[in-house]
Amino acid sequence: MTAGPAAPGVGDLVDLDGLRAGNGGVMVGRHDGRVVFVRGALPDERVRVRVDDDRRSSYLTATVVDVLDASPHRVGERCPAAGAGAGCCDLAHADDTAAAGIKATAVRDVLARIGKLPDEVVAALEVQVLDPTSRYRTRVRMPVDAAGVAGNHVRAGGDVVTGARCAQPVAEIVEAVGERSWTPGAEVVAVRGDDGTVHLAERAPEARRAGSARARSQRSRSRQPRVAPRVVAGGSHVQRRVGDRLWSVPVAGFWQAHVHGADAYSALVAGMARDAAPGATSAWDLYGGVGVFAGALVDALPSLDHVTVVESDADAVAAARETFADDDRIACYRGPVGPALGSLPGPDVVVADPPRSGLGADVVAGIAAARPRVVVHVGCDPAAAARDLGLFAQQGYEVESVVAVDAFGLTHHVEVVAALVSVD
Repeated sequence: MTAGPAAPGVGDLVDLDGLRAGNGGVMVGRHDGRVVFVRGALPDERVRVRVDDDRRSSYLTATVVDVLDASPHRVGERCPAAGAGAGCCDLAHADDTAAAGIKATAVRDVLARIGKLPDEVVAALEVQVLDPTSRYRTRVRMPVDAAGVAGNHVRAGGDVVTGARCAQPVAEIVEAVGERSWTPGAEVVAVRGDDGTVHLAERAPEARRAGSARARSQRSRSRQPRVAPRVVAGGSHVQRRVGDRLWSVPVAGFWQAHVHGADAYSALVAGMARDAAPGATSAWDLYGGVGVFAGALVDALPSLDHVTVVESDADAVAAARETFADDDRIACYRGPVGPALGSLPGPDVVVADPPRSGLGADVVAGIAAARPRVVVHVGCDPAAAARDLGLFAQQGYEVESVVAVDAFGLTHHVEVVAALVSVD
């Protein structure tokens, strides 16, 4: 009996077609009945790929080495750093139309599969793309190589790409970071404030290791490393503006990265709240940071006489209290969200903007127990957001509208903003 061809292994080349969009920016194909997750492809292309990982019997991972039949949405590499192997812009080979479609497909998948939301809700998903889709990022962290040059990590590795620049940061940041030599192994924090000032700081190698990107993504903001970076240009605080309000935010503090992000998210969240709960008098802004959403709520709903911002990060709470010092409608509570829920004034509106891990069952139950008329959920991880939306459905809430916000051009990242209303 003649043995069949051996299954492909690491380094082998395989031709694939009929690709479809998957989660995380990968395309999904099949080879001899085995799923293949492909980086560097677009939907419906025919490509030749090199196998990167064959350790699982059910699937392979692979990277495109040749495009045999290109999508009309394929473009020349839009990010020099990604073209040189950095992991920054994994959809830089797609035009904006294709990128938005890939993200919408991924979000619809998790809403249906994880959230188990009704078909009509999934089908009604809107996509909001923030312009510009390159040179939009006003806040970046960059690793420094052994020669003291800041750059971007290679995909799935610790090496640093320095010979080519990422297409995400605004031009002022690219120029300011490139003009300096940095401490080998350190991390550069570069921020352009809304007044145009570029702030540069450096986190020492030991502090960078303690607060690696992976570790930060698994912590809430309250648990991030407390070692402040050393400021080398600009100042220790960054001026931020939304509407008529100003905030003074620590140089390493959280703020929406996209140049128009804070304005766009504020308008979307406040509009959802206003539409679902006109005449609301009380609100919660959970995981509220410096209170950007709280300010948007009182502007959109003049009937509000009390908004409580709940946030664990001391610097964020201090910035919020400074901004709202003369506004007695907004109060700030410093502490974790879960234990705070039982002591807050009853809300008509709840805005929740949790870390990547989402709210989880206990916090969802705590919010639902207060029976707000509307919950606006802001999810930075679509899968976690879908899970939370499904949990709210079990608590007697239904999704009234859901928007995928694409504030991360050239990448697969997308956030999900949903309005849920009580059906009781």
